[in-house]
Amino acid sequence: MVIGLDCAEPSLVFDRYSRVMPNLRRLARRGRWGLLRSTIPPITVPAWTCMVTGADPGELGVYGFRNRKGYGGYEMSFATSASVTVPRVWDVLGDLGLRSTVLFVPQTYPPTPIHGSMVSCFLTPGPDSEYTHPPELKGTLRSQFGDYIVDVADFRTDDKERLLRDIHAMSRQHFAMARHMLAKDDWDFFMMVDMGCDRFHHAFWKYIAEDHPKFERTAFLEAGPEYYAYLDREIGTLLEHLDDGTTLLVVSDHGARTMKGGICINEWLIRNGYLTLREMPAAPTPLGKVEIDWSRTRAWGEGGYYGRLFMNVQGREPQGVVPAGEYSRRRDELKAAMEAIGDEKGKPIGTVALRPEDVYPVVRGTPPDLIVLFGNLDWRSVGSVGMGAIHTFENDTGPDDANHSWDGILVMAGAGVPPDGRIEGAEVRDVARTVLRLFGLDPPAWMGGKELV
Repeated sequence: MVIGLDCAEPSLVFDRYSRVMPNLRRLARRGRWGLLRSTIPPITVPAWTCMVTGADPGELGVYGFRNRKGYGGYEMSFATSASVTVPRVWDVLGDLGLRSTVLFVPQTYPPTPIHGSMVSCFLTPGPDSEYTHPPELKGTLRSQFGDYIVDVADFRTDDKERLLRDIHAMSRQHFAMARHMLAKDDWDFFMMVDMGCDRFHHAFWKYIAEDHPKFERTAFLEAGPEYYAYLDREIGTLLEHLDDGTTLLVVSDHGARTMKGGICINEWLIRNGYLTLREMPAAPTPLGKVEIDWSRTRAWGEGGYYGRLFMNVQGREPQGVVPAGEYSRRRDELKAAMEAIGDEKGKPIGTVALRPEDVYPVVRGTPPDLIVLFGNLDWRSVGSVGMGAIHTFENDTGPDDANHSWDGILVMAGAGVPPDGRIEGAEVRDVARTVLRLFGLDPPAWMGGKELV
C-alpha cells in the first residue's frame, strides 16, 4: 500500500507536527523513515509519474504541467496520461497477473485500462468526465459519495474560511472512497494520492510559517496541526485494512517552503531586448493572450513554481531568429543573466539556471532551453506581462504563499522492511523499484532508481 500526500512537508511531519501524528510516528518506529528527494523540477507533474515509473523527467519528456507540443509551434499543452509512454508500476504488476487499485494519482487522466481499478486525478476536467476504470465504477462511487470532488475550486483565493472547509471536504471524500475500494477490491497493490496538503500549503503557509515575510498570527496558525492531525487519523483508518503480510509506504512528491516573491521572467526579457510584443498590455496579462513579434524575439519564458526559458532558434522554431551556430553561446549568456538577477534591492538570491542535458542523461520531448529555479525555489517565476516591474510580491494567478521544496517524506513499515530507523539518500524514483522488490520481483532493466529494502 502506498499512501501519497502531495506536498507533505518533512519539517512538519517529522518535527513540528509530529506530536499530533501518532500513527505515522508508530510506523516510523517500526520501519524506516526520512527525506524523499524530489525531481528537477520538484513539482506534482511529473514527480508522481517519476515515482511510479522509475524514470526521470527527461526520460518521460514531461517537464511540468504544461509542455511545448513540439518545435513546429509555440503552443503549450497539458500533460495527461497520454503523455506517459513508460510502463508504470501497476502496468508491470498487471502483466504478471497482480491486481492494482489506483486512486487519484496525478497524471492518470484520462484513466487507462489496468488489471484492477482506477479513479483518475485532479487533472480530471470535472465530475461529469469519465474518470474511472472500469467505466461502471463511476456510477457506484457517485451513488455512495456524490459527485467526485476532483480538486478544490479556486484554491488561490482570499476566502480562507471557505477554502479550509473545501480542503477538508475533498480529503474526507477521497479517504472515504479509499476505504470503500480497500474493502471492495481484491488488490495486491493499492495506491492513493490526496492533494489536500498541497492546497493547504499554498493557501495558508503565511499563517503557519514565521519566516514568511507576510506572516500573520491568526486563528489559522492552528489550522496546520489540525489538518495534519486529521490526515494522520485518516491514515489510521486505512491501516485497519492491512495484515502482517502487507508493506506500507507513506510518501510525498515534494515539500513546501516560504515563497519570498516572484521574478517576472518575461518582463525581464522584454526590458533586456529578448522578447518583443506587438503591444504592451495595460494590466497584467498571461503571455499567451498577447501578440508576440516573433521576428524580433530571441527568447520567452513560462511562469510557475520554477521558470522555463525557451529560445527562438533559426531552423528549429517556425520564426526563429537566433542563429543555430550561436545557440550554445547565447544560451550560456542567458543562463548567466538569469542567475545574476537579484532581489528588489539588487542583492543576490542564488538563482540556478539548468541546461536539461546537464540534468538528465536522456532528454526527450520538447524541453525548455533552461530550467530556472529563482532563488533556488525561494522565488517563483511569474510569466504574465504588463506587471510593471521585474519583482512582485503578489502572485499573478491569485494568492499563493508557498513554493515547493526539494524533499518530501518517506515512511516505510511492514513486511520486508527492517526497523532501521532513519534512511538517507532516498529519491522519488526509488519507489517503483522498491515496490517491485517488495513483491519479490526483479525490476526491469530500464527502470531507474534504487531499491530501498
